Amino acid sequence: MNQGLLGKVGMDPKMALGYLGVMIFMIGEGLELGWLSSYLIDSGLTVQQSALLFSVYGFAVAIAAWLSGVLAEILGARRAMIWGVALFTAGTLVFLTAGIPTMNLGIMIPTYALRGLGYPLFAYSFLVWLTYYAPQEKLGTAVGWFWVSFAAGLNVLGAYYSSFALPYLGEIRTLWSALIFTVLGAAVGIFLNKEDKSSNSKKRFETKADALKYIAKGITIAFEKPKVGIGGIVRTINTAGAYGIVVFMPVYMMEIGFTRTEWLQIYGALWTSNVIFNLIFGIVGDKLGWRNTVMWFGGVGCGITFAGLYYVPYFMGANYWATTAIAIAFGACLAAYVPLSALIPSLAPGNRGAAMSILNLGAGLSTFIGPVIVGAFIGSVGVVGIIWIFTGLHIVSALLMKFVTLPKDSLDIEVKTYKAAQ
Repeated sequence: MNQGLLGKVGMDPKMALGYLGVMIFMIGEGLELGWLSSYLIDSGLTVQQSALLFSVYGFAVAIAAWLSGVLAEILGARRAMIWGVALFTAGTLVFLTAGIPTMNLGIMIPTYALRGLGYPLFAYSFLVWLTYYAPQEKLGTAVGWFWVSFAAGLNVLGAYYSSFALPYLGEIRTLWSALIFTVLGAAVGIFLNKEDKSSNSKKRFETKADALKYIAKGITIAFEKPKVGIGGIVRTINTAGAYGIVVFMPVYMMEIGFTRTEWLQIYGALWTSNVIFNLIFGIVGDKLGWRNTVMWFGGVGCGITFAGLYYVPYFMGANYWATTAIAIAFGACLAAYVPLSALIPSLAPGNRGAAMSILNLGAGLSTFIGPVIVGAFIGSVGVVGIIWIFTGLHIVSALLMKFVTLPKDSLDIEVKTYKAAQ
């Protein structure tokens, strides 16, 4: 009966525990995103120093995200996920015991970066596993469920958990509680999830040199198949603004008149919408075309709604419901980039892991590029200038998608899938 219910909503029962494990793990990763920057600034760091911390963290995420695709194929997805848990745990322990108490950037930057190496290896290795397991005609829905789990933990449940935990636990104990979620998520996603040997992502290599050559494939494929490289750029733009706002938007919103709790709830509403629409746009992409979904709902939609994040509270003041509504709209449009996770590996069916490495690199780079843009330009162009930079980037991503077309045989699959649904 449970299998029937899961099947009706497009989720494979064999991978359900994997989705659940990713969601729980990402609560631990994301519980501080909506408030850590403002806490560090209140504790003595400047906005630029906070941006530097998040930028280096984002660079570490980018490296781990790039490696996750090929490492999942070299080591196997499970082993790569275990490495992710270990790195996250080690980084968290040192960051909280030696970094935060001293506010010493020399300790905080490398240890927070070590923490950032962990979650891409855990989450994106599972995504590679999923692209091997799910059938082509249902791949958009399958990755939609992945991004539902990912965003639900990272941006929704983490934010809402913090809004309730901070008044009772304080900042430091709330950060410590992250380890509870990551360990529990790892137990569910790695050890309870039953592996299907027929869809194992692990490749066999004759020598270590062959394995290293395949790691390099995670970069060279972007040049061998330029459409894969363009997809990686679009994925970078996708969430660059979303990661950039965590550096400056909490301070801006509180200057407007919102409380920290209200901001966290608005931020949580943004990502709650994103979770719901991750699945919706995964299904829409399977029916109406992956490229068109990303181009119009993603690029153009985000360009409009991201600007609204600034102008709605600017003109209406600390209007909780109006600001929540535009945040919900932006979160929905962010989800329209989800079909990239089906489109890009389909451009390289013989090297899905390498293609996913480019996509994952883009996802990781967004956590780096977003804070870098804020740190580099906020002093000269202010908050409104930063808003327009990210708005422009979303429009550029829509234009780039004009060039990301599937080969004819893959297009036939999309057409048949669409006709079958009528």
